[in-house]
Amino acid sequence: MNIVNILEEIEKVDGEIYERLNPRRQAMKDFFNVGKKISLAAMPLALGSMFNKAYGQTTLPTAVVDVLNFALSLEYLEYHYYNHALLGTDVTFTYPGASRAAITVIRDHEKAHVDLLKGALGASARAEITYAMTDFTAGGAFPVYSSYPTFLAVAQGFEDTGVRAYKGQAGALMVSPGVLQTALQIHSVEARHAAQIRLMRSTPEGGSVAVKPWVSLGAAGQANDSGVPALDLVYAGEDSVMQATISIPPLTGAPTANDGQKKAAVESFDEILVKAKVVEIANIFLRTGFKL
Repeated sequence: MNIVNILEEIEKVDGEIYERLNPRRQAMKDFFNVGKKISLAAMPLALGSMFNKAYGQTTLPTAVVDVLNFALSLEYLEYHYYNHALLGTDVTFTYPGASRAAITVIRDHEKAHVDLLKGALGASARAEITYAMTDFTAGGAFPVYSSYPTFLAVAQGFEDTGVRAYKGQAGALMVSPGVLQTALQIHSVEARHAAQIRLMRSTPEGGSVAVKPWVSLGAAGQANDSGVPALDLVYAGEDSVMQATISIPPLTGAPTANDGQKKAAVESFDEILVKAKVVEIANIFLRTGFKL
């Protein structure tokens, strides 16, 4: 998206953005000049500075700051998970085919999310979560850096957590439409990551796992299709048949509790994941003393 498009998108949710900065002509000139002078990597921080000028850091409601910092914590974890898989000297599995390139793209997306959230939060951004604070093996339970299929299974859990977490926090961001829009954009990318990881798991090298591109019900009706029982928390509630107080299966004519119609109905909707549950999941992968 170019600088002019960014301004146009902001104007859709805040018709007074130019008055908050400068007259329209000057605002567009300022944004265009910034785009010519800085690198792409520095763009999120520069835009964050400009948005602070428009709104003032103190105008971000405390609840919004909390949500953004919560999202930033998750993005740090995802970034370090993939970055270490690419650069860690203790990684012993081999990337088949083009899978390394795919993981590199996902890693770079997570880094962009980190930079964007840090830029938006400015001085209110939480302290960085470093790789040294993490334990992605969960005390040795997950050989994520010696087994490629296990690495992908846990990656699926991370991505599915991110999708549900962003959705779960959307309500708290409605007071800041621009921030909500950005959060939902990240949410959609996390969903695409999840689908890509699931595709990679279906390959022979990934374990030939019969997993769909979306969260699906297993043969016993459980929603955890990662194959890792320790990740049950990620999928808790995904087997719900209720949407907006309406039970979906009767509408589709499902005659039994767990037939194909119920599965189709359940798989048609993603459920939110409340903050407390996301924190519980994230803490599995953080060392003692660094829990969220």
